[in-house]
Amino acid sequence: MQEQIHQKIGKNLQEIRKSRGLSLDAVAELSGVSKGMLGQIERGESNPTISVLWKIVNGLRISFATLMEDSAPQVTIVKMEDTTPLIEEDGAYRAYPIFPFEQDRGFEVYSVVIEPGNSHTSEAHYEGVEEFIMVMEGELRVEVGGETYTLQPSLAIRFSADQPHTYYNDTDKTIRYTTLIHYPSSNKR
Repeated sequence: MQEQIHQKIGKNLQEIRKSRGLSLDAVAELSGVSKGMLGQIERGESNPTISVLWKIVNGLRISFATLMEDSAPQVTIVKMEDTTPLIEEDGAYRAYPIFPFEQDRGFEVYSVVIEPGNSHTSEAHYEGVEEFIMVMEGELRVEVGGETYTLQPSLAIRFSADQPHTYYNDTDKTIRYTTLIHYPSSNKR
């Protein structure tokens, strides 16, 4: 059964409000829409006018479409073989986008494979970007900030990625690791 638009708006408004830690009173103050009306909208009991919706989106500084978007599924399963890898170094470095970047989440997750005897240098990301890497198989060397770190399976590293960094596979075995890249201030709706 298709969800009614006013119910979808209500769910999205409540999700945005709660994700920002705002009370109904706070949203009322920001938007100029009464607390009672906001409560009715969130419960799906009111079909708000366009002018009321504009007050809400302007007060929360979100896009109009944000209130009408379909909710993300509660569970997502991704098979690495169903993703298209980003390929560098003539195929010796493959990054599979397991969870691609989404503006409201502020991060992306890749499963990375580096073939034996290969490396990959990444340019500096913008200020505040961090990488979190956990090695699953093989021995990875990461060079960042003039220092080199060696990681075996089940070891992890976090570093500021706003500087060039290089991943090395100096061994005769394939390396597999997972990397999460976090982008600052990108998770605000």
